[in-house]
Amino acid sequence: MPETKRPSLYLAGPEVFLPDALAVGEAKKALCAAYGFEGLFPLDNEIHARAPGERVDLVIYSANLAMMDEAIAAIVNLTPFRGVNADPGSVFELGYMAGRGKKVFGYTNVAADLAARIARENDLSLDEESGVWRDSQGLMVEDFGNAENLMIDACLALQNHPIIINDAPQDRLYADLTGFEQCLRLLAEQIQSGSL
Repeated sequence: MPETKRPSLYLAGPEVFLPDALAVGEAKKALCAAYGFEGLFPLDNEIHARAPGERVDLVIYSANLAMMDEAIAAIVNLTPFRGVNADPGSVFELGYMAGRGKKVFGYTNVAADLAARIARENDLSLDEESGVWRDSQGLMVEDFGNAENLMIDACLALQNHPIIINDAPQDRLYADLTGFEQCLRLLAEQIQSGSL
């Protein structure tokens, strides 16, 4: 009897930039398998020699889109990366999956909310007239207590699984899989209950 194909999950996040990215990807895929899923890690794509003049970034982009199209859902690492916000490529992937009507789960390994992270980088001042916080350039700062920009936070909240917040040690910021496993558990529960 042929083996039933496990549902696949796209695994987005800045860990693809780590020196040990492949090891982190393998650990994520092993957890996926333990929950009955096949993890699709972007670095699994085999990027072959390209034709003269062909842009490798477009090849990688197309390969990642194909993975996302194959997946039933995505788990996105939204841990701040090179600044106060999540990795922009990962956020694009979150939006792509949500826009295609697929479930997206997200986690962050930083407990401080977005406004607190912005405050660490800027001198904030309260605009007495409007009642909003402004940064050193006079730009409004979102202060909803969200882990990320409201479009990201609201997208996941409206799918009934808000961003999982985990306070990871600094040396494991992108490799701690506590929040990732919580997302897997939620996804498995939704599938079992028939709500996915």
